[in-house]
Amino acid sequence: MSDVLKGIESHIVVESAEENAVDLLQRNSGLSRQRLKSAMIKGAVWLSRGRNTRRLRRATRKLQAGDEIHLYYDSRILDEVPAEPTLVADVGEYSVWNKPFGLRSQGSKWGDHCTLTRWAERNLQPERPAFVVHRLDRAANGLMLVAHTKTMAAALSKLFRERRVEKRYRAIVAGDFSRQPNPLHVDAQIDGKSALSEFSFLQARERWSEIDVRIETGRKHQIRRHLAGLGFPIIGDRLYGNVANDAVDLQLTARLLAFHCPVANVKVVYQLQLRPEMTESVSC
Repeated sequence: MSDVLKGIESHIVVESAEENAVDLLQRNSGLSRQRLKSAMIKGAVWLSRGRNTRRLRRATRKLQAGDEIHLYYDSRILDEVPAEPTLVADVGEYSVWNKPFGLRSQGSKWGDHCTLTRWAERNLQPERPAFVVHRLDRAANGLMLVAHTKTMAAALSKLFRERRVEKRYRAIVAGDFSRQPNPLHVDAQIDGKSALSEFSFLQARERWSEIDVRIETGRKHQIRRHLAGLGFPIIGDRLYGNVANDAVDLQLTARLLAFHCPVANVKVVYQLQLRPEMTESVSC
C-alpha cells in the first residue's frame, strides 16, 4: 500500500450493536487497525446518531444499530506534526495562547490534531473541552483565545461579534511605508462586506517597513488583502504578495488582545513583548 493515501472516504451504516467501529472501517477501507485508531485520535472519524454528528475518537465506543460511521482519511494531513503553542494565561473558563506559524485555528472533517483547540484539550491541566472563539490565519502567529465551556464560548464570541475586543498586530511589509498618512485608515470592502483597518508606521529598513495594525472588523485575510491592495504586501505572504520568500514565514503577529473579562469582570490586556531581533533577519 502506498505511503501516501489521499482522499479516502468511507460511510458505513451500523447494522448491529455488536459491531466494532475499527472492524467495520477496516473491512470497508482496507486500512490497518493501527492507521484507523490513529485517525480516530486525530479527528478523521465521525459518528452520526440521529441528527447528531460528532468525532469518534475511542475505538471502544459502543455503537447502535442505525448509527453511521464516516472516515475521511488523508495521510498527508494526518502525518502532519503540530507546531507547539505557548500558554500565555489560563483563566479556567478560557485560556490565552501564543499560536505559532503553521498551527490551525480549527480543524476540518479530515482531522483536527494540528489545531490550537485540540492542543489545548490534550495538554491543559486539568483537562477540559476547548471551543473556537475567533480565528487567526494558519500562516500567521500570535495571541488567540480558547474557551473551555459553551457558555464562555458564547460570551467571548459575542465580544468579538460586537467589536468589543481590541486587536492589534505587528506586520512587516515590502516597501517604504513612511510616506503614507500616519495612521492610514482603510475602508475597503472584502467579499462584499465592510472591512476597516488602521495602519501606523513604526520603522523602515532598506526594502521593508514595520507597521502596527488595528482592525475593527475581522474579515478573512483582511490585513493581508488590505496591505497587498495598497502595494505593501506582507513579507512571506505566498497568497497575496508578489515578493514571497519561501524561506520566510508570514510576518504577521497578533500582538495584543484587550477586552472586558467575563470571569473577573474587569478589563484585561494580553500582549506579546516582541523582540527587536525578530526583525533583523527579514529580507525581501
